[in-house]
Amino acid sequence: MSKGYTHIYTGNGKGKTTAAFGVVLRSIMIDKKVYVGQFIKGMKYSETKLENTFTNLKIEQYGVECFIDSEPLEDDFKRALLGYNYALNALKSCKFDLIVLDEIFIAYFYKMISKDQIINLIESKCQSTELILTGRYCPKELYEFADLVTEMTEVKHYYSEGVLSREGIDC
Repeated sequence: MSKGYTHIYTGNGKGKTTAAFGVVLRSIMIDKKVYVGQFIKGMKYSETKLENTFTNLKIEQYGVECFIDSEPLEDDFKRALLGYNYALNALKSCKFDLIVLDEIFIAYFYKMISKDQIINLIESKCQSTELILTGRYCPKELYEFADLVTEMTEVKHYYSEGVLSREGIDC
């Protein structure tokens, strides 16, 4: 690919990370080099096991644990800043065909990184690198920096009926 595009997957519906990992899987299957940086996540999810199978995939987590039901701690802020720097280095390196910054908009929502930092990430990517940014709460002002924006809307979710995340389906 001569031009890499910037995608935003946002909204309150399920499937943002899943959609991003669909593109990851497509890319690694044709030997593209892929980097995934997961903001706020520190627990091993099912998708992180892909790294054990594919040598052309690197996954780094920039979270301590997922704090969605609580407030982030000081260490969460430190890890987000560290993650920002890792992501910036990956984007500037031109080593990767696809870079996914998962839950970056959650980190923004909790004021762990700024809108200007996100813009800097987008503007720092190599021309040929495809970039996917995911997470709820993407500020609409960032839409102008993307080539593709998808808002996933929750219509109905079994979570509201008390069904927790199920391994292999939701996590």
